[in-house]
Amino acid sequence: MSKKLNVLGFLNINSSKLFASTTYDKVDTDVVIKVFNLFAEQITKDTIVVVDNAPTHTSKKFKEHIKIWEEKGLKIFFLPPYSPQLNPIEQLWKFMKYYWIELDAYKSVEKMKNYVEKVIIGYGTDYEIIFD
Repeated sequence: MSKKLNVLGFLNINSSKLFASTTYDKVDTDVVIKVFNLFAEQITKDTIVVVDNAPTHTSKKFKEHIKIWEEKGLKIFFLPPYSPQLNPIEQLWKFMKYYWIELDAYKSVEKMKNYVEKVIIGYGTDYEIIFD
């Protein structure tokens, strides 16, 4: 069985700041909540997170955490259904997959993880997207 690397992230298009987490685990509601909790702990001002209508975002368990996050200044904004083009982080994933990818990344799971982490660390300096 091959490993699948998953990346969850929060992108601030105004400051080019990226908060991201990688995992080989299946991305279920528990994993998403864990990453949201990590993000909520590091914000320093009121923050709005745009999310799509993925089952992990619309689950009862996820919605039960929204009030806790709001108390920490993290507000959730749900996009209309079927509108990934309105979510800027989708553009980042597209650039990572199709434009910035290094051929060497395909040689092993570890090389792919190193590539992804390199982009995460270098986003805003070595890698950047201009949003209009």
